[in-house]
Formats: sequence, C-alpha cells, structure tokens
Amino acid sequence: MNILTMKNVKKSFGGTEVLRDISLTVEEGQVLAIIGPSGSGKSTLLRCATLLTEMTDGSLSYLGEPAAQSVGGRAVYADKARLKKARSVFGLVFQNFNLFPHYSVLKNLTDAQITVLGRPRENAEAKAMALLEKMGLADKAGAYPFQLSGGQQQRVAIARALAMDPRILFFDEPTSALDPELTGEVLRIIRELALEKMTMVIVTHEMAFARDVADRVIFMDGGVIVEEGSPEQVIGHPQQARTRQFLQRYSEN
Repeated sequence: MNILTMKNVKKSFGGTEVLRDISLTVEEGQVLAIIGPSGSGKSTLLRCATLLTEMTDGSLSYLGEPAAQSVGGRAVYADKARLKKARSVFGLVFQNFNLFPHYSVLKNLTDAQITVLGRPRENAEAKAMALLEKMGLADKAGAYPFQLSGGQQQRVAIARALAMDPRILFFDEPTSALDPELTGEVLRIIRELALEKMTMVIVTHEMAFARDVADRVIFMDGGVIVEEGSPEQVIGHPQQARTRQFLQRYSEN
C-alpha cells in the first residue's frame, strides 16, 4: 500500500523555482533516503510533504486520500477536516529537535496524545514511558530539554513523534545539529525502527547510513530528481555524472 504519493510537485519562492516537477511514492514499510547538495530542494520537498509549506502546483495524498490536487496549474488544498486527517498519518522529526523547553520530557511526549488524540492521561503516560524506555531515556522523564545532550533531545523528539502512532515518519537531517559521537546514538534508533519496518523518509547527509538502512535512495539536485533506485544502484554504482560528482566530493571529505 502507498502511504504517501506526490505527483508533479512544483514550488517557487518569488521567481525562484525550488522544486521542478517531482513525483514519488512511499510504500508501507519502506525506508526512503533523500540525498543531495545543500539547496537542492530536499528540505522544501519534506516541508511540502508534511503540509508545512504549500506547493505551487502538484498533488499530494496520504493512504490514497488527496490532501492537495493540481487544478489549472496550481495546487488546491483539501478542507480542514481532510488536512487534519492527513496530518494524523505522519510524524516529523526536525534537525533542531523542536522540543517545548518549558515542558518536562514526559509532558513533551504526553501533551499532544491527550489534546490531539484524546488519550486518557494514564494511557498517554504509559505510552510515553514505554517509548522512553525504548530510547534508553526512561530515567529522563522528569528532566527538561536543556538538561539533555543534543543526542538525548533528538531521541526524545523521535519518541514524541512515535507517541502519536504515525504510519510514516519524516526526518529532516536528524543528525546535522549533532557532533559525531552523538550522531551514532540517533542513527542506531533509526536503524532499529527500520528493522521494525517503520515507514520512513529521511533527508540525510550520512551516506554510509543511507546505504545501509534505506530500501530506496533519491538523489536530488537543482529541484529535480536526478537519480533514484536501490542504495546499491544510486550510492554504489551511480549512472548519472552529477550523482558521481556529488558522491566523490563526499568520499573526499
């Protein structure tokens, strides 16, 4: 089953075309890695997929239900009720964690469960504690974000997204704000989720990680998909000169 379908997506800011006719699908249980240079449109694509940025044109649907459709050369969005339903399908983990600083770790995980999903507090807290246990952070339930390392904050952010029972998780450069030592602990959690067949879309600059964890890799540049396929194809044996050039630069760093 396709969880996410995006067709002919375009996005312009002023006169600048950031996305030029991008189409992709993500099936249930699949891990899609999106790689490419800075400014290639990766994060904008993710923001369009998660309804944080409106597409200029194109269509977007979750579980076959349209959230936006192309009408006369522009994207027309569904009504509030449908968009709310679409938002319930996905979770999003930002590069800068985006935790509420004045909430404890436990409250960060339970608040939306109670207000958005209508879960009883007792159930929400049980779910939160089970997820913190999974993240190796059960002892941090009463702590505040400023008392945690960047890696711990990102693991809390992942747990918060999972607490809402999403069908698909989006990660926007989940380790770019972390030093190398802390990067490993976040990537380990994402690896575990991949083994559990969590559907994920990951914008990343960690090539070895993308090669090991993803089922499919998309290489973007200049707002288009230059190449896509298995990690073995795209990262191991790229066909396009632009992809080879990009990966070569990475291996030199």
